Amino acid sequence: MNKRVLILGDGLLGKEIHNQTNWPIISRSKHNFDLRSSKNWDAHLLNNFEGIMFSSKYDIIVNCMAHTDTYSSEKKLHWETNVQGVKNLIDFCNKWSIKLVHISTDYAYAGNKLKTPTENDVPIHAENWYSYTKVLGDAIIELLSNSYLICRATHKPSPFPFKKAFTDRRGNFDYTPKIASLLIKLISNHAKGIFNVGTESKTIFELAKQTNNTVIPTTLPPELPKDTSMDLSKLNKFLNTIK
Repeated sequence: MNKRVLILGDGLLGKEIHNQTNWPIISRSKHNFDLRSSKNWDAHLLNNFEGIMFSSKYDIIVNCMAHTDTYSSEKKLHWETNVQGVKNLIDFCNKWSIKLVHISTDYAYAGNKLKTPTENDVPIHAENWYSYTKVLGDAIIELLSNSYLICRATHKPSPFPFKKAFTDRRGNFDYTPKIASLLIKLISNHAKGIFNVGTESKTIFELAKQTNNTVIPTTLPPELPKDTSMDLSKLNKFLNTIK
């Protein structure tokens, strides 16, 4: 791919995409980059991030930044990061003719009554502000962005680090290296629009057992969705065209 790519966010996913591609990465903490405030973005980003020249060098921004506390009922941080922060990023990308690759979530389908919703089905939020604001962020990108790719996915650390895993939480999630590799294929092959991204539907417990033989089964808190399985037909069809 001849396109020049910059990653925003050095969490698990951002770091793994960087590790697999060596694309440059901007850290929220290390570079003091705040998605919620675009006041100094032009001066800050267009000048220098440890030798990274921005607008003249990069064609694509991969946004891995989000407020992901699914248990929190405090909506301010969710709104400021997952909605207003995304709007700031859209404006910046449009201004400099940069494609926005936005990492969304399978939680966009948390309240959907369909068994395996496609990208064309309208998501319905669950009873948590994380999923609601992520749906709103996706919608703003669709409405306002000049060039975008939205990837709805969930990734887990490998090996599974927790003592317990849910037996009644089902979805297309997988370990971070696998999800990152799928995202990189989409980005590198110029995918656009919305893609559900993941592997075969499974429970958290089934995934955990692949890397942690001592994990203990448990059940989900009532406020979280039990099934966020998605239709992956669009993803699989795209991947088959690039083999």
